[in-house]
Amino acid sequence: MLLVTVSMSLIGVSIINVALPSMQFSLGASESDLQWVLSGYAITFGVVLVAAGRAGDVLGRGGLYVFGVVLFCAASIAAGLASDISLLKVARFVQGLGSGILSPQIIGMIQHYFRGYDRARAFGMYGTTVGLSMGLGPLLGGGIIALAGEAEGWRWTFFVNVPVSLIAITLALRWFPRPLYAKRARPSSPRGALAAGRPAGLDLDPVGIILLSSSIVIILLPFMTPPTTVWTWLLMPAGIVLVLVWVGWELRYRNSGRDPMVDMAIFRSRGFSNGVVLATIYFFGATGIWVLVALYMQQALGHTAFEAGVIGLPSAVCSAFTARWTGRHVTYYGRRIVTGGIFIAIIGMASSILVIVLETQGRASIWWLLGTLTLIGIAQGAVISPNQTITLADAPIAYAGSTGGILQTGQRIGSAIGLGVITAIVFGVQAHFGWTTAITVAFAVIIAILLLCLAVSIGDMVQRRG
Repeated sequence: MLLVTVSMSLIGVSIINVALPSMQFSLGASESDLQWVLSGYAITFGVVLVAAGRAGDVLGRGGLYVFGVVLFCAASIAAGLASDISLLKVARFVQGLGSGILSPQIIGMIQHYFRGYDRARAFGMYGTTVGLSMGLGPLLGGGIIALAGEAEGWRWTFFVNVPVSLIAITLALRWFPRPLYAKRARPSSPRGALAAGRPAGLDLDPVGIILLSSSIVIILLPFMTPPTTVWTWLLMPAGIVLVLVWVGWELRYRNSGRDPMVDMAIFRSRGFSNGVVLATIYFFGATGIWVLVALYMQQALGHTAFEAGVIGLPSAVCSAFTARWTGRHVTYYGRRIVTGGIFIAIIGMASSILVIVLETQGRASIWWLLGTLTLIGIAQGAVISPNQTITLADAPIAYAGSTGGILQTGQRIGSAIGLGVITAIVFGVQAHFGWTTAITVAFAVIIAILLLCLAVSIGDMVQRRG
């Protein structure tokens, strides 16, 4: 049931990639509007992750899970009915909010109910779902647009979330224990709290929530709007300062004997810290790949949305199989799996650049990308879930939701900034030099980001051996 929700949430993200031209045609949206449709979801998703994870640790995860699904479903309906681009952007914000509330509950439940090898397998199944969903989303979206038409087909890419949401809500109400929906009584002792899988007391640390949420918004805002003024770019250092203020508050809060939103002691674990950094960098680069492929296939080469979805299908299948295999073997091979996956991603990106250049010269078919992008799928299966397993291995169960939220916040911040930066590069270069140069430059930027990610992974391996 949890994996059904994961699938819905991720298909809701990836299906948009091929629907962008349809939205632009139907609503008269600008390139800036399309960036907001993509990144607006990511920003609200990232803002609430840690707070929602903390709330799940303290209040119980079942009720928040259901609330998140309901919110996601309602926002999907609103997005499908949107009469202009402004309403669509608002609906995407709310959709990201719902996804951000439910997602850490899923990670927290896996952390709470599974240990060791079983947890690695559970995250492997999670990764399999991620791979299939991210690949099937564009294919499903392309098929829907082909059947419903270019003008209104994009609306049905949102409506498909509704029946899946209703199924998830029904199963949750039937299977989740009733106490998860009842008002949680304050445990009589810390031991009782830990037995319930949450910290003692009902302390949500509201000041910590406000500080962290505000800092994330301020950091991401420059990447959501055109850099027309100097003050826009002053927001990022201001956001970083606010993060430091948040860290100071959390340390003070803990020293006062209360339960902080995030126990900073977790960052003493090199494995956790390195894993969060690695995930942030990887998502910074990798998230934009499929958006770029969809735009290039449709706007540069004139292919249909369905054809743009088909080109990523082998990648999705390989990602699913790889995630399943790595889930069974990550406890043995450890970080080596992640390092190998990043290296494969670099090869896949370099070979994709070669295909695009050769296709432009008439010496290759664009469908050769079926093979090169498959390497990206293999890499995704070898990086995302294994890194999640390794990073969260030492996280305390009482903080399963909030620590999982930290990891996912890094991923969302990387995704939001990456989409903003990389799409801005593409549109900027394309306006002066054409699509082929724009995609080539963007892919080269992604390779540089992946090389940095590779350095972090290798560094973590060296630290573990030391």
